Amino acid sequence: MSRAGILASNFPLTNIQRLISLYYEVCPNLNDPLNLVSFGTSGHRGSPNNGSYTVHHIAAISQAIADLRKEWNITGPLFIGMDTHALSECALHTALEVLCANGIEVVVAKDFEYTPTPVISREIVRHNFKRTCNLADGIIITPSHNPPHDGGFKYNPPLGGPANPFYTKPIADRANEILKNGNKEVKKISWNDALKCENLHFKDMLTPFVDELSSVINLKAIKDSKLKIAVNPQGGASLKYWDRIVEKYGIDVTIINRTIDPTFSFMPYDYDDNIRMDCMSPYTMKPLMALKENFDVCIANDPDSDRHGIVTKEGLLNSNHYLSSIMHYLCHNRPLWPKNGAVGKTIGATIMMDKIIEDAGYKVYETPIGFKWFSEGLFKQELVFGCEESAGASFLDLNGNPFTTDKDGFLAGLIGCELCAISKTDLVTYYKDLTSKFGDPHYGRIDEITTPEGKKAFVNLTEKSVSQDTLAGQKILKVMTRASGNNAEIGGVKVLADKCWFSARPSGTENIYKIYYESFLSAEHLQQVKEDAVNIVNQAIKQ
Repeated sequence: MSRAGILASNFPLTNIQRLISLYYEVCPNLNDPLNLVSFGTSGHRGSPNNGSYTVHHIAAISQAIADLRKEWNITGPLFIGMDTHALSECALHTALEVLCANGIEVVVAKDFEYTPTPVISREIVRHNFKRTCNLADGIIITPSHNPPHDGGFKYNPPLGGPANPFYTKPIADRANEILKNGNKEVKKISWNDALKCENLHFKDMLTPFVDELSSVINLKAIKDSKLKIAVNPQGGASLKYWDRIVEKYGIDVTIINRTIDPTFSFMPYDYDDNIRMDCMSPYTMKPLMALKENFDVCIANDPDSDRHGIVTKEGLLNSNHYLSSIMHYLCHNRPLWPKNGAVGKTIGATIMMDKIIEDAGYKVYETPIGFKWFSEGLFKQELVFGCEESAGASFLDLNGNPFTTDKDGFLAGLIGCELCAISKTDLVTYYKDLTSKFGDPHYGRIDEITTPEGKKAFVNLTEKSVSQDTLAGQKILKVMTRASGNNAEIGGVKVLADKCWFSARPSGTENIYKIYYESFLSAEHLQQVKEDAVNIVNQAIKQ
C-alpha cells in the first residue's frame, strides 16, 4: 500500500541518534563512485546510510574550499548557515573546525540559529556589491527538500548564488583527492578551540534581512489589502524569519506549523513513499490545502527556504502558472528596473514565459536546469528576474539593485501577495487573464527509467540525433543541445515544434531521465507530445 499523503508520524521514523552516529563512524568506500564528492545542480548531497555523506566528506570539502579560496583570491569573510535537517549541525561543526584551522574569517548566525539560503545569499551580495577586493563567499549546509536521512553542502561564490562548474568541479576534484589520501591534508582544530578562535564571528543575520525586505516587496500594500495569508515553514529555517516579518510589517500571516523536528514527522509522505519537503507535491502540501478555504494565499517553504509553494482557494498552484504570473506582474510594476535587462528561465519552464518576457520589452535568457546560471546576471543587473520551473525564483529590488542571487522563498511567496494587493484580484484569475492574451498551455513532466549507459548516451546527443520531422503532428522547427541564453550544454536535448516542445535530460543521481513537455493545443495533444517525446529520446540515445 502506498503511503503517499499519509502523515509520517503513522510509521517508523528516521532514527536520528543512529544517523548522527553513522555520520561520524562510517568510512566511505572510495571505490564506489556514489561515495565520492559530487556537486549536482546545487551542492553535494548524500547520507551516512550509504556512505555518501560523512564527517570525512565534509572535512574534505571544507579543506578544498579553504585551499581554492586562495587560488581564487577570495580574501573576505565566509558566511555559513544551516537548515533544520539532523545532519546540518554535525556538518556545521565539522566545517567550522576546518575553516577556523585554516585561518578563514567565518561568520555564522548568532546562537547558531538556523539560516535560510536566501539570507546567506543576501549577506554575500550586501558585502560584495560594488566592491572589487576582499570579496566574501558562503556555504549553506542543506539538502534542500530531501528526506530526513540526507545531508547537503552547498558553496556560494562571491556572486552570492549557487556555484557553477567553474567552482564546483575544482572543489569536488580537490575534495576527492583529499579523501583518497585519507584526509591527511585536512587542517582541523577541536570544537572548543573553534569556539574560541579569533576568526569565528557571530552576527544577527535575521534583523537586516527582514528590515531590507521592504526594499524589494511592497509590504505596506500587502498590509493595507488585509489579505489573509497562511505560511507553512515545513519545519524549516524560515520560521523565525516569518515571525519577525509579521511583527515588523503587520501583515496578516498565520503560521500553521511551528514544529522543528528533524524526523519531519508532521509531513505527509510523498508519491514515492519518502518524506520530502517538496513545495510542489500535492501529497506533501496537503496540510496547507486542507486550510485553503480560510486564506487568500498560502505559502510553503522547504527546510532551507529557497523554494516556495503556493496554495489558493482553488488548490495547489502549478509552478509554471504562478511563476508566469509573478513574472508578468514584476515586468510591468518595477519602473526602475533596467529596461535593457533580460529575464531568466530554465529549459524546463513553459514557453508562455517567452511570450510574457518579449511582450514586456525584455530579452529571454534561457539556460540549462539550475539557478546557478542566473546568479551572475542578477548580481550584475543584467537579469532582472530569474526562475526555474521547480519553484525557485529571485529578482532585483525596487530600485533595480541585486537583493538575493540564489532562490528566495520569501521573495517568491510575498510577491504573489503583492500582486493580489495591487491588482485587486486573485492569483488564479490573474493567470487566466494571461492565458486569454498569450494562449493556454498544457504542461507535463515525467521520469523515464533508463540504464547507466542510457544516461551516458545523452552526452553524445547532437542536433542530428533527432531524425524525425514532426512532434505530435507539428513540424519540428529546432533541435537544441545547448541553451539559447548562455550557450551552456543542456546535458540533454530540447525539441521545438510549431505548437509544442519537449526537453529531456538524465538525472544526476538515479537511473532515470526527465522529460518536460508542453502543448499549446489541448490536453489530448499533450498526451501525444509525451508519447512522441519518449519515443524520440529512446531512439536518439540508442544510436
